[in-house]
Amino acid sequence: MVFIASLLLANLPSAIHLSISLTTFSGILTCTCVNSNHMCKQKRLRDINLYSRQVSAEDIRGYLLKFQDKSASTRANILKGLKVFFRDFIRVPQVVSSFKFPKRVYTSQIAPTKEDLRKFFDVLECDRDRALFLLFASSGLRRNELLTLTLDKLDLENRLIVPKNRRKTGTTKNTWATCFNPEAETFLRRYLESRNDTDNRVSPIAPVTLKRIFSRASKRSGVYLAPKTLRLWFCCELSELGVPESVIDAFCGRVPKTVLGRHYNDYSPERLKRIYDRANLTVLK
Repeated sequence: MVFIASLLLANLPSAIHLSISLTTFSGILTCTCVNSNHMCKQKRLRDINLYSRQVSAEDIRGYLLKFQDKSASTRANILKGLKVFFRDFIRVPQVVSSFKFPKRVYTSQIAPTKEDLRKFFDVLECDRDRALFLLFASSGLRRNELLTLTLDKLDLENRLIVPKNRRKTGTTKNTWATCFNPEAETFLRRYLESRNDTDNRVSPIAPVTLKRIFSRASKRSGVYLAPKTLRLWFCCELSELGVPESVIDAFCGRVPKTVLGRHYNDYSPERLKRIYDRANLTVLK
């Protein structure tokens, strides 16, 4: 994974002991990232004169020591940026080749209870927020999948969602179809009927607005939830209701892990809908 190079350039000049002198920096660095996987599609670095070949592995080690009290993810991201910078841009891979990424310790996650979900739901202020909450909880969609979902991908009558990246080739993320429950349908219909705009998205709001909605409701209810937490609850609840793991992976857009799941399973919207309806998933009851 490639860490965003613009963040690296913002951090490196502050590390004086790295002896990197930015004598001219009039160029532009452009990075376009795909969702949260930090894969840079475009990089343009121009008019930069760096005396970075003076930097040694010991300088890098001294710089990294400043972040020893940070999380493993933060330290890994910083090291990713350093490796990309010195290996790919400056062409001195020997400076960073000896550094290994920190190991991440697995910590089990605890899903919220239905009582937590009800408390959170009760403080939401409008049908839009209630519809979004119930869609996240009953569909397992990722944040960006729901925020970019268009009305033509939504089948209200059958409570079926076929996201934009359906059957997209990928190594880990690949959504065929998912569903939402009658609770979400009720508030979604109310919200859509109250709208008077021409935006084709199910919910035309920005990610920062969604974050604000969840943050405000978390403070009011005392239950701290996020779209990712609702996705975790969705998986755990379906598992308790007897839905096979491979089908839960399909609902959540994860590529099946087993040979059986990859090659000998039917992930058609019709079959997923039948399994979903049999599970009778509820959020508020």
